[in-house]
Amino acid sequence: MRALALLYHDVVAADDWDASGFSGAGASSYKLERGHFERHLAAVRTAAVAHGTVRDLVAGSPSPAGPRRVLMTFDDGGASAYGCTADLLEDVGWRGHFLITTDYLGTKGFVTGAQIRDLAARGHVIGTHSCSHPAIMSACSWHQLVDEWTRSTAVLGDVLGEPVRVGSVPGGNFSRRVAAAAAAAGMTALFTSEPTTRCRSVAGCLVVGRYTLRRDTPVAAAAALASGRVVARLRQVAWWNLKKVAKGIGGHAYLALRRAIYERA
Repeated sequence: MRALALLYHDVVAADDWDASGFSGAGASSYKLERGHFERHLAAVRTAAVAHGTVRDLVAGSPSPAGPRRVLMTFDDGGASAYGCTADLLEDVGWRGHFLITTDYLGTKGFVTGAQIRDLAARGHVIGTHSCSHPAIMSACSWHQLVDEWTRSTAVLGDVLGEPVRVGSVPGGNFSRRVAAAAAAAGMTALFTSEPTTRCRSVAGCLVVGRYTLRRDTPVAAAAALASGRVVARLRQVAWWNLKKVAKGIGGHAYLALRRAIYERA
């Protein structure tokens, strides 16, 4: 099974980077100004053969011929999901996946319980992005992993009145153990930050890779990814593998260096 999932975060007014989601220069590098996101969305919609959600994948619905079905995902649970991003998606007849960091639910800059209930009622997929957004998810113990997934899905399930079985891995720090813990917590689908269209199963949990779009990602690059162009995908694969090696060697030191670089930029 294959899918082409795109990873976004927050959509904000011009230069108001801390209005939604996590604050700081590092987090802001993943946020798009609203006009820029609107241009991304128009280009992605034009380039994509079909749009869908992870529900189609879990149900085993076949992808259309040609480029893969495009899935739109948004991590962290920033306030811009409601009243901005969801509205823009609905304007073009699409639905998104909003992955919520539940320890921040209802706090400044993040969505509220009432808002995610409304988003779910409107057809968007609500999932977990863990409870606390661990700095290095793959370094957590088995108990911590199961606890992060179990507690966060329980919080969302209580808000929505139905089980939550979908999630995404914080920080791009994925391992097979992270997915196995998600499966142990009852999850059936997990998005990673690995740039791949190939889906796989870990302990019965469907693992779906994603291509990351950032503040400085050109509109043409978003369109190229959505159309399934090999060169655009390979660029992300090369960069992702370089970062994976750096994270593996540096661990928390890598994160500290990254923060320092963003703060000086």
